[in-house]
Amino acid sequence: MEKVNVPELFGSLVFNDKVMRARLSSDVYASLKKTIDENARLDESVADEVAKEMKSWALENGATHFTHWFQPLTGVTAEKHDSFIEPSLDGGVLMEFSGKELIKGEPDASSFPSGGLRATFEARGYTAWDPTSYAFIKDHTLCIPTAFCSYSGEALDKKTPLLRSMHAIDKQAKRILKLFGHDEVKNVKTSVGPEQEYFL
Repeated sequence: MEKVNVPELFGSLVFNDKVMRARLSSDVYASLKKTIDENARLDESVADEVAKEMKSWALENGATHFTHWFQPLTGVTAEKHDSFIEPSLDGGVLMEFSGKELIKGEPDASSFPSGGLRATFEARGYTAWDPTSYAFIKDHTLCIPTAFCSYSGEALDKKTPLLRSMHAIDKQAKRILKLFGHDEVKNVKTSVGPEQEYFL
């Protein structure tokens, strides 16, 4: 039986903080960390470099496609697959992946209930990259964790309400901490573990 090196294998197909620190320029890494830690706006040039390095890392690890991976209200995960491959003018292929493709996708939301009539363009759903969750490779596909919302901003998944709740708690906790003289706090992280289940 072949011996498995668990510490080496664990997280080897995850575009985690260690991988980002090694692959991204220091400025881009710092900007992305600010987006993750402080909910700062993501600059388009940062998204472009992250996409470039994420694509290179994914190709090195055998990925051929990418997907915006999300959890719609159906109880199962959903994916919209695209290929890194773009045809070139000389009959070959180019391996492409832009910051725009990383941060936003457009799967069909017409199968989700709307509560009434709506125009066709309002049936669209949008996926948006959640940089607080690490991208990973599964079955030769780069899976990019995303939130899924309707044209009008309604949550169509389980992640969007969670992210909105975390943002609201962060905002109010910082406000209260400021009342107690803690002006230096930049963000408040929330977490839920199994122990919370026993005290509800």
